[in-house]
Amino acid sequence: MTNLVLLETHNQIATLTLNRPARHNSLVPEFLREMMNAFDEVSRQTELRALVLQANGRSFSTGGDVQAFYDQRDNIEPYASKLVALLNQVIVAMVRLPMLIIASVHGIVTGGSIGLVLASDIVLVAPEASFTPFYSVVGFSPDGGWTVMLPSVIGQKRASEILMLNQSITAEQAVQWGLANRIVPSNQIRDEARAVAESIAQKKWGSIQRTKRLLWRDTDWLAASLEQERQKFCEQIVTAEVLNGMEMFLKKTNAVR
Repeated sequence: MTNLVLLETHNQIATLTLNRPARHNSLVPEFLREMMNAFDEVSRQTELRALVLQANGRSFSTGGDVQAFYDQRDNIEPYASKLVALLNQVIVAMVRLPMLIIASVHGIVTGGSIGLVLASDIVLVAPEASFTPFYSVVGFSPDGGWTVMLPSVIGQKRASEILMLNQSITAEQAVQWGLANRIVPSNQIRDEARAVAESIAQKKWGSIQRTKRLLWRDTDWLAASLEQERQKFCEQIVTAEVLNGMEMFLKKTNAVR
């Protein structure tokens, strides 16, 4: 692997760090492939009991890299299909891993990257963390489980309003609605995630494994439903409003920088 994803293992605990900070850990195919490689590697290490998922930089992850989509505008449907398929593979791999995943979430989470949070078993959020779809602004169709996993967590009406109006879920709301377990100060969140992982490693392993399997019992349904998101994403990505939406979004983003 290159350094887009950093993987360390120590004392029955793996730590996977998203490491594309210059692009806010936004998702591109090579990034997601490295995540899959990391999950394949940890799944072979039978002594592991927990995995901490964290990110370097100011953001946890900002979903699909809009600039990369725009750069692929002449070949956008195959690119989008590949990207979302890889994201779906990552999400399904996470819920099928035998060890528990503890997410340490700081900064912003946008677009399909919410799937990395939804697929985690325990989620800690920093006070400044937020979750925003951006689909109705840029023109994309939802991916990453926004229509598959989020409604069962926070309710369909809330999910609908957030998606349609492009509202943000704050850290406080994430905890109140069940998207996250608790808020931890930014300067303590990595240590706390590690402490949770260490506590899990001390529990009865067979019980932990079977509990996770029961909580994520229908992974085939999940994979099929995420595939429907991919299909709708590809239908929408070739429309004129997406090209216009990307141009407006990038113009505004570049102006801020």
